[in-house]
Amino acid sequence: MKKDKTVLLAGATGYLGGHMAKELETRQIPTKIVVRNTEKAAQLISETATIVKAKLTQPETLKGLFEGVDTVISTVGITRQKDGLTYWDVDYQANVNLLNEAMRAGVRKFIYVSVLNGNLHRNLKICEAKEAFVDDLVASGLDYTIIRPNGFFSDMKDFLDMAKKGRVYLFGSGEQKFNPIHGRDLAIACVDAIASPKTEINIGGPDILTHNEVAELALLACGKPINVIHFPHWLRKSIIWALRTFTSSKTYGPIEFFLTLMAEDAIAPRYGSNRLGTFFQIEVDVLKKKI
Repeated sequence: MKKDKTVLLAGATGYLGGHMAKELETRQIPTKIVVRNTEKAAQLISETATIVKAKLTQPETLKGLFEGVDTVISTVGITRQKDGLTYWDVDYQANVNLLNEAMRAGVRKFIYVSVLNGNLHRNLKICEAKEAFVDDLVASGLDYTIIRPNGFFSDMKDFLDMAKKGRVYLFGSGEQKFNPIHGRDLAIACVDAIASPKTEINIGGPDILTHNEVAELALLACGKPINVIHFPHWLRKSIIWALRTFTSSKTYGPIEFFLTLMAEDAIAPRYGSNRLGTFFQIEVDVLKKKI
């Protein structure tokens, strides 16, 4: 990629964004990494990557940053509320601010990471904001690719956290299937999308697993006997109702999302080479070294 084909990466301090920054560096693609906290992103500086400071929720801080940029890649979004910001502040408006500045600067393409089947779950607070931005991006006139990944390996740590205590809790039969993906594999696909004509890419990891199988992998990695407890779906629905009724979206948003997806299959085209069982084992080994 030539020097005038610079990528602007937003969301690099998150799980996926960090892998994305490394993949761009590996390919020697000139990159501007937009962050709020430059100290937190210091390790991302390289021969091809520079750090620029901006607050995505404050559009005036973005002015001038897109000069010479060919492609914007955004992984911006929040799964757990913080700093008093809402999904509409970050997943929607922060990305709209990026899009508006990209359009003013004549950027060629915008790549955005949403979620698998997000367009079918607009009733969920996380998806509502993400898909509203997708609508704006599609209507923008820019070339675009919407990346729709299945669950991240990092999200699977919830299974591992339960397994460390000797048991994993699931809803229903636990036979719902999905294929989560490692951030490294997903980053490769996202960077490939710079030159791809596809406007939407559904993507998951190489292994299609039931929730029971993921629970067993987590327990085995922790050296625990197989101990999986199944709760009925009516309890899951009751928890969602109670959270929606008695708490704010800041509290129930991520739980609502997780509990809803726990009740259905979520299978995407298989991609990548990193396996969940290996990821669990590495995580456990890292934890042991810290103790």
